[in-house]
Amino acid sequence: MNILMMTNTYRPFTGGVPRSVDTFAAQYRRMGHKVKIVAPTFEGQEEDPDVIRVPALQNFNGTDFSVQLPIPFYLSNVVDEFSPDVIHSHHPFLLGTAALRLAARREAPLVYTFHTFYEHYTHYLPGGDSEAMRRFVSTLVAGYADLCDHVIAPSTSVRDELLRRGVTKPVDVIPTGIDVEALGAGDGAAFRARHGIPKDAFVTGFVSRLAPEKNLGFLCDAALKFLARTPKAWFVVAGTGPSEEELKARFEADPSRDRTLMLGNQAGADLADLYGALDVFVFASQSETQGLVVTEAMAAGAPVVAVRASGVSDVVRDGHNGRLLEREEIDSFVGALGDIRSMDPLDR
Repeated sequence: MNILMMTNTYRPFTGGVPRSVDTFAAQYRRMGHKVKIVAPTFEGQEEDPDVIRVPALQNFNGTDFSVQLPIPFYLSNVVDEFSPDVIHSHHPFLLGTAALRLAARREAPLVYTFHTFYEHYTHYLPGGDSEAMRRFVSTLVAGYADLCDHVIAPSTSVRDELLRRGVTKPVDVIPTGIDVEALGAGDGAAFRARHGIPKDAFVTGFVSRLAPEKNLGFLCDAALKFLARTPKAWFVVAGTGPSEEELKARFEADPSRDRTLMLGNQAGADLADLYGALDVFVFASQSETQGLVVTEAMAAGAPVVAVRASGVSDVVRDGHNGRLLEREEIDSFVGALGDIRSMDPLDR
């Protein structure tokens, strides 16, 4: 079977959607299917014969996103040559709209994976961050789902929310898979040695795109308060994004700055080593559909402290594999970290 996947974000852009696209494409190919990926151009992209790049405006509105330029019929010839049996859309806008047109013209089934609660991203639109815009976007996305033949939700909580919003097309839950064996093989001791972290340090941290929708202000406040109370604690951040410089400035201005690390994007063995070095993984985003990094941290053996939210609540069980807090309160978050530290057999 020939499967055409269409996404507005893809490598070298870092995020959950590109990783999901790659994971599913790899699995489709292992099953014997042919896969082509349609994505916008991005600065620093690598050439790949199985990736069809569409001209795009770079760094839209000062962000790290690329936005596809609306060029009529740009994809028609190359899509016809590939002759897809199924079209798999990963966004409801831009290339998602093109996916609708291509599926209708070719009379091919259209599958849509709901990756994103777009109402948490309206601050990227010029003058668009309002309650009216958020409601409009939510309604638009539900309408797009009902124009497709089948919908994939990455978590049970997302499926339930889509049904609550009135989606009538079939919705199946298919989380993005992770490589449990590779993540569990990380060398935490080597990571600590590389970055000058003492063996007896209590290490907290997170992996994320560094952007406003990830609730980084709250997480930063909680982490620094925990560091102030815990002299042997360290805090590690992995990721890049539009909030990177703001976060860096906040850490550099804090008395605990010598116990904070910002490492940029981590991948492969480096990422596994990072997870392996953590005593606790922390997360506070309210915009997730599955919290892929939370699952990765757990696969590496790290307990999680997180605020209850869609996606995250599907995998974190309070008191079993971490702490799932009902409210976004700094003292409660810091207290949960302290509770886990008190269970540490090394008594750090």
